[in-house]
Amino acid sequence: MPVTIRDVARASGVHISTVSRTFSAPHLVNPETRVRVLACAEDLGYRPNRAARALITGRTHNIGLIIADIANPFFPPLIKAAESQARHRDYHVFVADTNEDAAAEEELVHALAKQVDGVLLCSPRMSNSLIEQLSREVPLVVVNRQLAGLPCVLMDVGQGARTAIEHLVGLGHREIALLGGPRGSWTSREIRRAANAAARTVGADLTVIGPNPPTETGGLAQAEQVRRAGVTAVLAYNDLMAIGLLEGLDAIGVRVPQEVSVVGVDDISLSRLTRPKLTTVATPTAAAGRTAVDMLLQQDTDAPRTARGGGAGVAVGVRRTTAQVMLQTELVIRDSTGPGPYADPERPEAAAAGPGPHRRADPGNPIVAAGDVVAS
Repeated sequence: MPVTIRDVARASGVHISTVSRTFSAPHLVNPETRVRVLACAEDLGYRPNRAARALITGRTHNIGLIIADIANPFFPPLIKAAESQARHRDYHVFVADTNEDAAAEEELVHALAKQVDGVLLCSPRMSNSLIEQLSREVPLVVVNRQLAGLPCVLMDVGQGARTAIEHLVGLGHREIALLGGPRGSWTSREIRRAANAAARTVGADLTVIGPNPPTETGGLAQAEQVRRAGVTAVLAYNDLMAIGLLEGLDAIGVRVPQEVSVVGVDDISLSRLTRPKLTTVATPTAAAGRTAVDMLLQQDTDAPRTARGGGAGVAVGVRRTTAQVMLQTELVIRDSTGPGPYADPERPEAAAAGPGPHRRADPGNPIVAAGDVVAS
């Protein structure tokens, strides 16, 4: 027969209600008693019933994680890190994919609201006003979108774009194209804003091509446009687009990096397998997943149980956190960038490195770590 709460109470010499509080509100139990109850539960193999605990505490111990495109290699490290962090905190994660569809995002938030204690929105395509409205229904943490008044985890793609442009100019490129991402993407807007500013500062011409689907096909489709633009370097919205562009340029006889240098954003595993290997801006996706879970659970911890209504809706009278965490990015230099028409032949090493923070990937160990909290 399965071990019950009565068995634990009997073995530890306490009332059933004390055992219940040990699991549902441990801060209300004397520390020595709590240790004794937990030890007996462990010895007996007792596991509390989550459904019953939810009725008592008003918390489901479930989190919703809504992803823009689960097929994009950018997202699996974030999902894996978020699940691991949640599991460490005794929470389960429900993952849902929207296929870059804003309407699907809204529908999923409504569907999950009464089943979870909060939702992580990753690279959402909904409008800011709609996200703010949904946050009144269920606690939200937004990843890769900056909204005033809501907790957000951001990756500093603006700094990454600036560093990439500086790197290309340092190599001797002056005519640069930016392959923009999807319409409604905060990341795409940040990259474009920062790349434009950096290009003006260093005296380069920036041609924006897009918006585009954030896929290999999106990059492949723009290869001919890149050639017609007469540029010698390209910064793509993400690695998938950059990889598609590499394929498209090769198909029309444009050599990389001899004729056109290419830089991506994300540092997905595929970027180390292309030929040439892709220079890219590494983004701290795993750190973002862990940080987002912690921010969401901080809201849940602060919420009074009597007002949560079994996880249905935001707790009454709770002051939502509005913290915004910015995670650093880093340029990883590989083989897809090389000297441009204005390279300084007297300083080949300086031209190869370019200004700004970066790391040249070791061919024997090309994985570059990135992802510390630098601002909040």
